[in-house]
Amino acid sequence: MIRKAPISMIMTSPVITLKKNDNLEKAEYLFKKHHIRHIPVVSSNGVVGILSYTDLLRLSFADLFENNSDENDVLVYNMLRIQHVMTRNLVTVSTSNSIKEVAEILAGKEFHALPVVDNNKLVGIVTTTDLINYLIKQF
Repeated sequence: MIRKAPISMIMTSPVITLKKNDNLEKAEYLFKKHHIRHIPVVSSNGVVGILSYTDLLRLSFADLFENNSDENDVLVYNMLRIQHVMTRNLVTVSTSNSIKEVAEILAGKEFHALPVVDNNKLVGIVTTTDLINYLIKQF
């Protein structure tokens, strides 16, 4: 393992993003199309939130109603926007943070993804899956 290896070695870049006023159908489409579980939410001022696939699933009525679950999801999706569902108060890291530092943040805060930001600009995302894949390559 490279000591002090920067997170830029394993982060995903470029990043799939959403805007605050995007609809939840767009988010669901992006999650499924790109097989991802976290999407940063951006505005002209930088990263303002993050949406996880789990956040979206919490809104689903599929488990409550066997019939018309798609129709119920559409109703909820039409009532809300990304800004209503996203996580705010983000913890971010920079490309100069080490893989070890980022792993400690993810483990300590029980997050599953962190936006990577340099000079207030989103440059990547790092997930627990990225860390696991990095560790697998070390063995």
